[in-house]
Formats: sequence, structure tokens, C-alpha cells
Amino acid sequence: MKNKNVTFLTQAAMIAAIYVVLTYVFAPFSFGEVQVRISEALTILPLFTPAAIPGLFVGCLVGNILGGALLPDILFGSLATLIGAIFTYQLRGKSPFLAPLPPIAANTIVVPFVLRYGYSVALPIPFMMLTVGIGEALSCGVLGLVLYFALRKYKNIFFRPTAV
Repeated sequence: MKNKNVTFLTQAAMIAAIYVVLTYVFAPFSFGEVQVRISEALTILPLFTPAAIPGLFVGCLVGNILGGALLPDILFGSLATLIGAIFTYQLRGKSPFLAPLPPIAANTIVVPFVLRYGYSVALPIPFMMLTVGIGEALSCGVLGLVLYFALRKYKNIFFRPTAV
């Protein structure tokens, strides 16, 4: 039991750290009305391990803080990633092509409201939903699925079963 908890915490911490690094390194593309957050490709990881759920949430939270985001973005943007991760986890065992849909939907709905009311971006919310949605489709859908197919061969090496 103890070993499973250590494995879970280690996996979550590593996923959070990778998310933060990718967000920070690609900061020019990670924030704003038009964003392709490369770190969102990691939202495919709940298909491999439940540890990805807290890992993605903490990674997004820290990434937003280090990226200079405002409090509404830190809170609601991170919650959108958490919601996406939880629903992606629920889709394990189904087609991997469905897995990117929860984080795409959560961020497409939440982030434009954060941009409008947190950052006072004057663009219409439906337009920002389109731009954020396209960015999420690229990062979660395209890059996330590339990551999935690269990792699925090695899932028993990198993602040993962990406690929920």
C-alpha cells in the first residue's frame, strides 16, 4: 500500500513539473486570446494513470502563477484543467480519440470568460471560444494524441498501476 502511494505521488509530481516547465518555456504561446498551450498535450495522461489528475491540476496552477496570471485565471483556468482531467480519466478503456474532448470543452467554455472578466479582453466571448477551442484542439487533440500513441507502447514501464 505504501509503495502505491509513493508511486502515485511521484507520478503526480512529475506530471505537474513537466506541465509547469512546458507552460513556462512556451509562455508566449501559453497565454492570451489566441493560445496553444503545449503543456495541455499532457491532458491525455489520465488514460494511463489517475495520478495525472492532481498532477495536471497542480501543474496548471503553478504554471499560471509563474506565468503571471491573474487570480481568476489561476483559479478557474486550473479548475478547467482539473475538470478536463477527471472526465478524460472516465473515458479510459474507450477510444483514445475521445480523450481530448473533455479538456478541449472545459477550456473552451471557461477560458474566454476568464479572459473577458479577469483580463477585460474586449473581444466577443464566442470569438474567444473559437480561438481558445482551436488552440486546445491543437494542443490536446493533435499533440495529446501524438503523445498517447508514443506512450501506449511503454505504459507498463512508465505508468505502473497506482492507488486512486
